[in-house]
Amino acid sequence: YRVNHWDWGSNSRGGPITDFPVTLAGFRVQAGETIHVPGAGYDIGQGHQVLVLYADRERITLKYTGEDTVATGYAIHVEGVCTEPSLLDLYNRMNAAGRGHLPALKPRQAFGRARGSEIQVTVRDTGRFMDPRTRKDWWRGR
Repeated sequence: YRVNHWDWGSNSRGGPITDFPVTLAGFRVQAGETIHVPGAGYDIGQGHQVLVLYADRERITLKYTGEDTVATGYAIHVEGVCTEPSLLDLYNRMNAAGRGHLPALKPRQAFGRARGSEIQVTVRDTGRFMDPRTRKDWWRGR
């Protein structure tokens, strides 16, 4: 799969990002399977590894630094998940309160369940979408 550019001026979708042949990878899962924060050895404080930058009922964005932006550091976007309801409620409350604080999760902490037989994941490095298939950098086998 490929992620599309976003035109901030017109607030609309642009064409596909072509820096890599793939910018969104599908991973086979079992419907209802618990999905966890990928362990990466980062610590953003108090044993937490990621900040929840965005969450809704079907997707989540996790950031591997404590800043509220994807412009610095690593971030992953996960599509096709049912975000854990209490985490989604917490995110919505913190977002509505001005984003001074956002939820943080520990390595391998569950954040949702697969909605179907595939989740889609993209990886960003300092804002740039990368090829998420790079197993040596991003993923371990099951």
